[in-house]
Amino acid sequence: MQSEKYTTYHPYGKLFVFEGSDGVGKSTVAEKVTENLSERGADVLLLSFPGREPKSLGRLVYEVHHNAKSFGIDHMSPTSLQLLHLAAHIDCIEDKILPALSTNKTVILDRYWWSTSAYGIAAGISKNVLDAMIALEMTAWGNVKPDKLFLITRNEPFRAELSSDQWSRVCNAYETLAQEWESQIPIYVIENIRPLSEVVGSIIKHIYNGNPPEGKRKALIQESISISFQHQTKVKQRKRDHWVPTKTTEVFDTYWRFAAERQAVFFKRLQGDNMPWTSDRILMDYKFTNAYRASDRVSQFLIRHVIYEGDQDPWEIFFRTLLFKTFNKIETWKLLIEELGQISWREYDFRVYDRILTRAQQSKKSIYSAAYIMPSRGRSFGHAVKHRNHLNLLQKMMEDGLPARISDAKSMHDVFDLLRGYPMIGDFLAYQYATDINYSTVTNFNEMSFVMPGPGAKDGIKKCFLDFGGLSEIDLIKLMADRQEDEFARLGLKFQNLWGRPLHLIDCQNLFCEVDKYARIAHPEAKGINGRTRIKQKFRPTPDPIEYFYPPKWNINETMKKTLFEK
Repeated sequence: MQSEKYTTYHPYGKLFVFEGSDGVGKSTVAEKVTENLSERGADVLLLSFPGREPKSLGRLVYEVHHNAKSFGIDHMSPTSLQLLHLAAHIDCIEDKILPALSTNKTVILDRYWWSTSAYGIAAGISKNVLDAMIALEMTAWGNVKPDKLFLITRNEPFRAELSSDQWSRVCNAYETLAQEWESQIPIYVIENIRPLSEVVGSIIKHIYNGNPPEGKRKALIQESISISFQHQTKVKQRKRDHWVPTKTTEVFDTYWRFAAERQAVFFKRLQGDNMPWTSDRILMDYKFTNAYRASDRVSQFLIRHVIYEGDQDPWEIFFRTLLFKTFNKIETWKLLIEELGQISWREYDFRVYDRILTRAQQSKKSIYSAAYIMPSRGRSFGHAVKHRNHLNLLQKMMEDGLPARISDAKSMHDVFDLLRGYPMIGDFLAYQYATDINYSTVTNFNEMSFVMPGPGAKDGIKKCFLDFGGLSEIDLIKLMADRQEDEFARLGLKFQNLWGRPLHLIDCQNLFCEVDKYARIAHPEAKGINGRTRIKQKFRPTPDPIEYFYPPKWNINETMKKTLFEK
């Protein structure tokens, strides 16, 4: 569709739009540009289509799009899906964008009506239907048009969210839109292949330096079209290195070999095979967690005996989960059960819990796990004794109504933010706790939707990647999860997943932490961040067998039982 010659009808605010296919880094670039403008003193608001703001129509549409089955939806037609997006677009335009522009704000918008057109064309939606949808959205925009539109491109995606053919169709659709609108809107084509800081810097210059000359815009668009055509030709000729522009190290391949071998050990032990379960001397000598976090002994105890035993009221589940994870030690939980009979928020008494734990410490018993350290942050609640501060922290969470707020949260990121707002809880613990809560019925989010790397994972990432290629650690973890099948196949590895469940973000994050330890022996020359050179914990087989049980919502328990029974 065409429009009259570009003019700015919002004399106070500024509107900068970022467009492009999935996997080109568009959202990351938009976020960094927003941060840069904010640091320069701009009153800037970052928004996205369909939108991810809590309690918004856009967030609901995003969740329906990416997790339809949790809403009881087995299938949606492409037209219906785009209509949902259209409704979210219009809601954001009327409720957020136009009011922000009228109050002199700078709005950074991740996607525009172009996405409706590009993805609609790629999905095969009728042109007449698409034109009607776009006309409706443009009616909502009125005379407001972008001050500048940045079309982010690459010759191949950072991550393969779409099939190669579909991705090419979407890119072609965007290129066609750029040609059609280059005389109507100031368009900058940004090829996202340089370090992120350089890409953001060039966009900031464009924002402050005015519109490019007409001939320059056309040259940039033609260059993008040429690059895309070259890419499509090359893909047909040979398989490209899909980790460009990152540079991987030898440890990167070790990551996948470690994951496959550690999972093979898990299944051998599960099936009752005798030692040794591996010929890998490092795995034989040292202690490592499982490839899947939920398969570890402590996680299994949490899921079966803490979360799914006892009162299933969300408040009680939350209380038990956070109490257990505070100490993260099975023996401490068993001690409390032995003394109290049952653990319940309704019957919670700080003095009773304190007396039990103090007596245990006085008898030289360790009440905390060494798996990760719960920080004390001094006397956060006025106590010199660590566990008293932690008990008061949990009590404050309950009195603040945190279980209810977490139950109402719209995303795993929201749960993380709620937990992160409390003293003694940093990024790593907040993410771990959000994952543990999501094992229960309190929340039900896709674990592929959010990740936060811990210190150990950051060390492992540093050892696996010589150059991040402008990507963040979060981006790299997501790529590992997205490309796991390709990487196992590339190395000729047979990876037996968890009864149909692939590695999720929490697992890939955890594997980076374990590979950091493994590389201290296997690749002593690899340098991480913390500089550790040895593995502290030796492997000692635990005689008590685990009766494995996973969150019922994963739908793998029956398959697991059937598989083990057949064997």
